[in-house]
Amino acid sequence: MSPKPQVTWNLALLSIVLGIGGTFQYGLQISTISSPSEYIKEFINQTWQDRYGSPLHQEKVSLLWSVIIAIYNVGGLLGSLNVAYLSVRFGRKKTLLYNNIIALLGAAVLGFSRTLGSFEMVILGRFLYGVGSGLGLNVHMIYAGECAPQQLRGLITITSALFIAIGKCVGLLLSLSELLGSEALWPLIMASSAVPALLQLVTLPFFPDPPRYLLIDKGDKEGCIKAMKKLWGDKDHKAEMDEMLAEKTAINGEKAKSVMELVCHRAVRRQFLILLLVYGCLQLAGISVVYFYTYDIFFSAGIPSDQIRYVSLGLGITEIFTIALCGYMIERVGRKTLLWMGYSILSLVLGALTVSLSLQSVYSWMPYFSTILIFILLLSYGIGPAGVCCLLVTEIFNQSYRPAAFVLCGVMNWLGLIVLGFVFPFMVQGLGSFCFIFFLVYCLVMAILVFLFVPETKGKSILEIMEEFQRLNFGGIKKKTDKQTDSNVIFVTRF
Repeated sequence: MSPKPQVTWNLALLSIVLGIGGTFQYGLQISTISSPSEYIKEFINQTWQDRYGSPLHQEKVSLLWSVIIAIYNVGGLLGSLNVAYLSVRFGRKKTLLYNNIIALLGAAVLGFSRTLGSFEMVILGRFLYGVGSGLGLNVHMIYAGECAPQQLRGLITITSALFIAIGKCVGLLLSLSELLGSEALWPLIMASSAVPALLQLVTLPFFPDPPRYLLIDKGDKEGCIKAMKKLWGDKDHKAEMDEMLAEKTAINGEKAKSVMELVCHRAVRRQFLILLLVYGCLQLAGISVVYFYTYDIFFSAGIPSDQIRYVSLGLGITEIFTIALCGYMIERVGRKTLLWMGYSILSLVLGALTVSLSLQSVYSWMPYFSTILIFILLLSYGIGPAGVCCLLVTEIFNQSYRPAAFVLCGVMNWLGLIVLGFVFPFMVQGLGSFCFIFFLVYCLVMAILVFLFVPETKGKSILEIMEEFQRLNFGGIKKKTDKQTDSNVIFVTRF
């Protein structure tokens, strides 16, 4: 048995560089928008009054604020739609480098919005941020998954989820009034994404594109070998090279697939259903809903309103810890186990939270119990769905389908945010804390479906995973390509 590969210094550095300009941006931007909300609303009203001599009606201010919130998701959707084309056309590395220019432009527009007296620039800047997040979020996951050797694939890919949590935590930290969370400094906190974008822009050129992309997509064997030696150490990588060559032979020179091909082809039917249910509906896990209630729960527990932001920072730190723990456990416990157990615990906690919120005013100790439940919820979400889902998408699709899969992931994620943003306020208004039952049912159903139908991918090569899915998709009937070179590794990917 070959020794277990170790994370090299260059691979660790690449993971950090990918993170700071990739998913970190998403986490940072969704956590920094709430703190300056009142200051931005006042800025909108003051700008309108300076232009037209009369204040803007409060309803119109709220409408413009809703546009500022929603336009980010619209930009994210647009960015996600271009993931497959750009990551194949320019490569993973160049796509991320170009994406940093979008982030820097968005930061500049937001940073100078108050100086130039234009709330329209806030809207434009948020849209540019959304485009950059939609693109960077998915390309980062592809890049991370393709640059790690098989036995480190789980650990390296989960860093994409880890940097979302770190971004949220840094955003909450910057939002403190002691730092940038003041009326005078809100343009700086809105422009803070310029720093990680600039860092990635100057450091990523020192690293190669993923070895898997170089060999399978570009046919650059020499470049692949150089990339492997740089990222995985200067030693023999024959086993990894053979595995990639086998996958290259298996896909038989096929070009990257479109989203429509992914949806329609029987060869990836099971993978598509897993993608749709596990990743596409991830917003239905209820974590966004819980964050909506945190202020009321913490306030009921006796925490002063001016101290709640520090407790919220504690939630961010907890999320970082749980996803880091998932990275430690995923190659030991397995993807499937963490996923179905995570969903099971989520359903139990959501049920308990529904009861505890309904009894907040009945028992004096109930707010404290609800607070504990929130931290348990974050723990189960981070170790389970949040950490595993990004890796699962990388593993269940081969090289030709993977870009389209991430397009679909991004589109469903951003559409989920948009729909939930519109529907959730009405759910809370009509159901109150009982709105958690809807999310509870989803988590319970997902726990059962994952346990019964999702295969374990731990310790398997991409080719072995594809062969297992072929048996599932074709009911045990083994198909073969016309250009068969090895009966043990060739499988159908074209119809």
